[in-house]
Amino acid sequence: MSDELDAYSAVVTRVARTVLPSVASLAVTTARGAGAGSASVIGTDVLLTSAHVVAGAARATAAFADGTQVVADVVGRDPLSDLAVLRAGEPLPPPVALGDAAGLVVGQLVVALGNPLGLAGSVTAGIVSGLGRSLPTRAGRVVDEVIQTDAALNPGNSGGVLADAAGRMVGVSTAVAGIGVGLAVPINATTRGIVDTLLADGRVRRAWLGIVGRQAPLPPPLVARLGRRTGLHVADVVAGSPAALAGLHVADVVVAVDGASVATTTEIQRLMVAGAIGRPIEVTVWRNGALVDVVAEPTELAV
Repeated sequence: MSDELDAYSAVVTRVARTVLPSVASLAVTTARGAGAGSASVIGTDVLLTSAHVVAGAARATAAFADGTQVVADVVGRDPLSDLAVLRAGEPLPPPVALGDAAGLVVGQLVVALGNPLGLAGSVTAGIVSGLGRSLPTRAGRVVDEVIQTDAALNPGNSGGVLADAAGRMVGVSTAVAGIGVGLAVPINATTRGIVDTLLADGRVRRAWLGIVGRQAPLPPPLVARLGRRTGLHVADVVAGSPAALAGLHVADVVVAVDGASVATTTEIQRLMVAGAIGRPIEVTVWRNGALVDVVAEPTELAV
């Protein structure tokens, strides 16, 4: 047992030694007052943090373990993924290595590094408790594929690093859902694209249809035809929305959008990218015992 504990300690110690120099305590001042969080270096002069940490702020002060303090400007925030990027006016410590959350498995060791409760340079360890969670945001949407961990997270951890045993950042700590339940936005192809877009454009554009629904079983004839069992039962259509103008109705069951099968609002969200704004797209619904195609033109989502 002592050998196993020594091996565990060695992994956590190595991750801390590797990653902590690239993790900053973030001090933020807004019209509402002062706030704090964490951030990580991901480029020569680029910091990554949570969008809610820098909400309402134009800049923040990043303090590193070696005592260095750097002022960084907020380049862009994306409340719908709870990610934000900052750019410093001077070189930063070496960036943390980026991993890919797609390779995580439940039970895998992870290490959280950040600034909980103002305690800079804190390290906690745990496991991946769950994958594919959904995190509601203040903007009314959900972040997909969120990582659940039992590594202790507290206020101030937001924006910090969730690292794997190799010291690669696989998530950005974002929320405490309860005792022993922490959540992190994954580092994957989608979030890397969001970060790149924020750096280039300062914001992420998304499309909007204007329907609210829930996953529901499909009738047997449609199951046999489509080869799947569920679709999105439309519970509400926002008045004046692209969906309303296209003729979508409450009680329609959406089975495809722009040629892609859908069964949840999350799956529709994934399709509502910038390229869909103003472009006619086909929405296939099950209505009165028949498949019906309607054409909608998504508008830009106002955040």
